[in-house]
Amino acid sequence: MSSTIASPTAPKIDFKAIQQLMAPAMSQVDKKILRELNSDVLLINQIGYHIVNSGGKRLRPMLVALSACALGYEGSEHTTLAAVIEFIHTATLLHDDVVDESDMRRGDDTANAIWGNAASILVGDFLHTRSFEMMVSVDNMRVMELLSHTTNAIAEGEVLQLLNVNNPDTNEAQYLEVIRRKTAKLFEASTQLGAILANKDEPIETAIASYGLHLGNAFQIMDDMLDYTADVDELGKNLGDDLAEGKPTLPLIHAMQHGSKQQADFIKESISKGDRTAYLDILAIIKSTGSLEYTAAFADKEAQKAIDALNILPNSDYKKAMEQLALFSIQRSY
Repeated sequence: MSSTIASPTAPKIDFKAIQQLMAPAMSQVDKKILRELNSDVLLINQIGYHIVNSGGKRLRPMLVALSACALGYEGSEHTTLAAVIEFIHTATLLHDDVVDESDMRRGDDTANAIWGNAASILVGDFLHTRSFEMMVSVDNMRVMELLSHTTNAIAEGEVLQLLNVNNPDTNEAQYLEVIRRKTAKLFEASTQLGAILANKDEPIETAIASYGLHLGNAFQIMDDMLDYTADVDELGKNLGDDLAEGKPTLPLIHAMQHGSKQQADFIKESISKGDRTAYLDILAIIKSTGSLEYTAAFADKEAQKAIDALNILPNSDYKKAMEQLALFSIQRSY
């Protein structure tokens, strides 16, 4: 599979077509989310609605529904678990924005910028605990086991990332371990839930979980590349945020390894200081060392692994949509 940068003429994936296919299920998920967000504490409602309704792609809950449909599940609990996944994800966003001191997400002010850090953290905690109330209602120990392990892995990933902040000696393996836990693990759990609900055997469950894991890797790697390639209005956040936060992402790691000593030292100093003012100079180095192409090719390989994992599934519109999502993850510009 060729690089998305090297192959700009590749057919573009229509994400809206995938959304249309899943519209009936996602409509039920949205209703479930709105019901479960309800609290008699006004501030919880305000912050919860602010972030849940802020224009996200709902990709993770969609994966729960897609996986269940692709595996022939005919019940309704996939909508509950899709809402659980969205609550877990939203809680991490609230906490992330506090840790990263972010002031923009999806083109809007972050919750912490509006209501403050304390409120954002506490409402994030509410969403986490509400998600566990919801998953208990499904009354499936394997679901509980998977999601409790997943939330723990995400927390570990957050701490690992914190340890890497302003650390220019972070290597590729350490970076990949962070994104596996922090991002890909929730994608993996989202797709694996469909197999658990459908009572599929181990080979199918393993395969569809692998799809989610590699899709999550591809998605996060491209997300990190977009910090150096995207249009700020389309991306919905400030360019250079990763650099300003001192995050050694894959484009920076590759550029340090393949640039001159002077270039590597400049990147290391910028990471150590979290220096956004160095953004344009860093971008020039990244381009000159082929680091964007390397990052895109790495994401492409992960997307192809995700697609290959679906070979065990019977053909259906849902399987095709999952393949299309893998391609969308490496073509997207937001």
